[in-house]
Amino acid sequence: MKPKLGTSVTALFMATVCIVLAWPTNHNVRADERTVRIVVLGDVLTSEYYLPAGYAFPDKLEFALRAKGRSVTVVNASVRQDSAARGLARLDRVITDDTDAVILELGTNDMRRGTDPNVTRTALAAILRNLETRRIVALLCGARPHTNFGDEYEKAFAAMFSGLASEYNVLFYPAFDDAFVDDAQLKALDGLRPNAAGIEAVVTRILPKVEALIDRARRRDR
Repeated sequence: MKPKLGTSVTALFMATVCIVLAWPTNHNVRADERTVRIVVLGDVLTSEYYLPAGYAFPDKLEFALRAKGRSVTVVNASVRQDSAARGLARLDRVITDDTDAVILELGTNDMRRGTDPNVTRTALAAILRNLETRRIVALLCGARPHTNFGDEYEKAFAAMFSGLASEYNVLFYPAFDDAFVDDAQLKALDGLRPNAAGIEAVVTRILPKVEALIDRARRRDR
């Protein structure tokens, strides 16, 4: 004997209600599962200047992190000619409140132009204070001192970077350009910035520091 249509519809309705009631009500993403948003605030070393699409430092860094199972988005907020002061001036515009972490790579242009290290330090310190207030973790990148302004000038810049990292208790990568600066095959024709192979070399070296940065960002969720 075939079941009545009304009986079948009622049974289907009751089964649907049971499934809905059994479904988890808490859809919040766990802190160790959600995507961490990292913004690279830098200059010519991290910009896309004269690189093929997808080969800039942020692109390659995101690819490498995802290959290791890290749920991240890496956003490029680098401007080729920026000084530390210019980076500070656009900080609130490019580092939005949904940012979890910042890789701060500024000061290289200052060093090449002969900017007073105290001027650069003031701007970088203001950036780090801003990020600290907003609970955004940071990785500060220094640069290998190589200028025409003498040993004392170069030592002052090196001390400035390390001093800021210590004062603001941020992760520190002493020389962003260390991976390519001594190898002509890893540098662009201008001899100042990395080519695509140089970017790969930088990513390989800096990856452990960035993973530590991600871990710091996740701990702030707890």
